[in-house]
Amino acid sequence: MNHASPVETAQMSDADLDRVSGGLAAGGSGGLHIETPVADLCADVLAVATPQGLTAGGSITATR
Repeated sequence: MNHASPVETAQMSDADLDRVSGGLAAGGSGGLHIETPVADLCADVLAVATPQGLTAGGSITATR
């Protein structure tokens, strides 16, 4: 005799699965580091796009 509870399965569309799993996102980043006899220069950028909006940031640092 099988005492296991019956399990019901359901199909989910890709859109429903995206909503449950947190959605879709794309991003990119980059950086540049230059050493000169006078100073070190660093620059970084970052961008992330989701259905909720766009986030972007950057920084520039110079040291002697």
